[in-house]
Amino acid sequence: MNEILSKLYSVIEDRKNNPIEGSYTNYLFDKGIDKILKKVGEETAEVIIASKDDNKEDLINEMCDVIYHTLVLLNYKNIKLEDIEKELEKRNEKICNKKQERRPIENI
Repeated sequence: MNEILSKLYSVIEDRKNNPIEGSYTNYLFDKGIDKILKKVGEETAEVIIASKDDNKEDLINEMCDVIYHTLVLLNYKNIKLEDIEKELEKRNEKICNKKQERRPIENI
């Protein structure tokens, strides 16, 4: 799984650095953060719907869309997959990790 995510992230990064006309990834980068966030939100909602409909094939397809758009967001924000991996490794070491209170949302 890590290999395919790395390959996809590399393609996204390449599109960002070497735009190709007609590329959907370039379209997202050109439109900017608002469009990328809109797509992450839309695809996440579609994951919820596919889960409620109990349709495995739709859920897999929508999860792939969420992963792709999330990777675009990470790349847009200059966050590497290694940064995510490190954080997941830290979290994996925790036991009895009850969620803390969420901090207030700022800059909306």
